[in-house]
Amino acid sequence: MALNKKTIPDLQPLQGKRVLVRVDFNVPLKNGTITDDTRIRAALPTLEFILSNGASAVLMSHLGRPKGVDLSQSLKPVSVRLSELLGKPVKFADDCIGPVTSEAAQALQPGGVLLLENLRFHKEEEKNDPNFAKQLAALGDVYVDDAFGSAHRAHASVEGVTHFLPSAAGFLMEKEINFLSRVLENPEHPLVAILGGAKISDKLPVIRNLLPLADVLIIGGGMANTFLKAEGYEMGDSLVESESIQQARELLACCSGKLMLPVDVVVADAFKNDARSEVVSVGGVMPGWRILDIGPHTAGHYINALRDAKMIVWNGPMGVFEFPRFAAGTTEVAKGVASSHAISVIGGGDSVAAVEKAGVADQITHISTGGGASLEFLEGKTLPGVAALPDK
Repeated sequence: MALNKKTIPDLQPLQGKRVLVRVDFNVPLKNGTITDDTRIRAALPTLEFILSNGASAVLMSHLGRPKGVDLSQSLKPVSVRLSELLGKPVKFADDCIGPVTSEAAQALQPGGVLLLENLRFHKEEEKNDPNFAKQLAALGDVYVDDAFGSAHRAHASVEGVTHFLPSAAGFLMEKEINFLSRVLENPEHPLVAILGGAKISDKLPVIRNLLPLADVLIIGGGMANTFLKAEGYEMGDSLVESESIQQARELLACCSGKLMLPVDVVVADAFKNDARSEVVSVGGVMPGWRILDIGPHTAGHYINALRDAKMIVWNGPMGVFEFPRFAAGTTEVAKGVASSHAISVIGGGDSVAAVEKAGVADQITHISTGGGASLEFLEGKTLPGVAALPDK
């Protein structure tokens, strides 16, 4: 199903206009160096469209979760990288509002690009303060939201500015919504959903929303422990959400034919990479030990279930993926998704990291740039950043 919102071509003609663009440049930084520029690259089609149509671009984004001004979370390194990718200078404003920033925006010539400093240096951004949104809106003639990763936040730069400017979705936003909508509204069958991660409470709404649609729902990660506990297995020191056991029990009672749970697991005697570890059946978890990954038999069963899939949606790792010793299950599933002939849609930071680490990212149909946003979309929630954009 196509996004039924105005998209950037609907704002034509752009000639001579300043386009205020909400991008998601929330990239990982280490000592001021960008370690992964995926999100910057994802914005390029929208930015190149704006510039090739004789407009200038004023770009705004957040980075991290600063409490006030924190120059370790400045977007300045992003302006340098974006300049390299666009092959033209990108000006940088030391603030996202104020007279100096306004002057820099007004001075932009067609084809010019200005990146504003971190929006979250101002607490008004997350509070969706109307006056702050109005000051941001004054920097452009039209507004484009291309930050799917922030679409689940009703912030000033996401929702607030749409009240002051003609608005539309960028190409990345459109692509994200179209792929995720396809999973929920027009999936190809067999549809296999893979859900992992630590907490079942985070994923229960997604499980409930996907169960009627999916032919198979594969469960991994810490959340699988709560299901196994609901089935009566001893979990040792494994992460179990006792308050969710009853809900897990109800899901097993109604839909056990669709749910796939681990049959063997990798257990460790401590929560660390160099802990002693063993592969045991799900009934063999010893007191004082904890499950940190799915076992090889489970990985094999899960990969078999992927072979006939026509569509796969995946959110969340199969184990404690950040420890290399306990990343095998997630890596094997990543390879299984890549080697299937299905349309594959992946959302969530760890799942994305898994396919990249496994070297199979180029074999995935769509990798979402928004973990939290994609999760809320799959829950069936309305995203404020999408709802705020005008319909076609």
